[in-house]
Amino acid sequence: MSKFGKWLGGGLGWAMFGPIGGIIGFALGSVLDDSKVVVEKAGVRSSDARSDFTSSLLVLCAAVMRADGNILKSELEFVKAFFVKHFGVEQTREDMLLLREILKQDIPVQEVCGQIRQNMEYASRVQLLHFLYGIAAADGQVMGAELQVLEFIARALGIQAGDADSVKHMFVRNNESNYRILEIEPSATDEEVKKAYRRMAVRFHPDKVSHLGEEYQQDAKEKFQKVQEAYENIRKTRGIA
Repeated sequence: MSKFGKWLGGGLGWAMFGPIGGIIGFALGSVLDDSKVVVEKAGVRSSDARSDFTSSLLVLCAAVMRADGNILKSELEFVKAFFVKHFGVEQTREDMLLLREILKQDIPVQEVCGQIRQNMEYASRVQLLHFLYGIAAADGQVMGAELQVLEFIARALGIQAGDADSVKHMFVRNNESNYRILEIEPSATDEEVKKAYRRMAVRFHPDKVSHLGEEYQQDAKEKFQKVQEAYENIRKTRGIA
């Protein structure tokens, strides 16, 4: 039981004063019979960005998974594999216990996103959206209900329409996706393509979320690579030097 002490002392310190705290607290209470004692021992310390981000990811992940009203075992397995890839086996074991309990609750998405928007800087919110799309796409496609929830979450998190659309097209592909990722139209000139790539490379650079820790920065690198790939695809198609 004490293995949750660090988790409690970090993420819960920030989360417990808002809707995320209520959701996480209920989940912990279900996982640990003496969770109250653990909380008292851990204390409510100043939270760190890494734990805050994890709290937000777990709650919004549950909201996306509940979007179609049918949580499948296969979905849990996909999410588990996604978490193992990014966070390792030990952390995933604890997070999945909490996620299973969070999934039993009704998620007030608007209120949760409002809390995140007030307490998390912009680059981390964009990174959070990228994670959520990755989880939704873990089974090979983003379903209609999931897409609606993700688009609602993006707006509620205060993510600019262009950035939200860019992240979306990293996972929901069509003939214009390379351009959408760079936040430009297919009619853009070659020079505009180059300028867009430079702008997005700065905006989505992994250093923007280095404060979240190595595991989160790795996902940021994958997002950054998708920007690079989009540019390379356009460059090759157009023959841009």
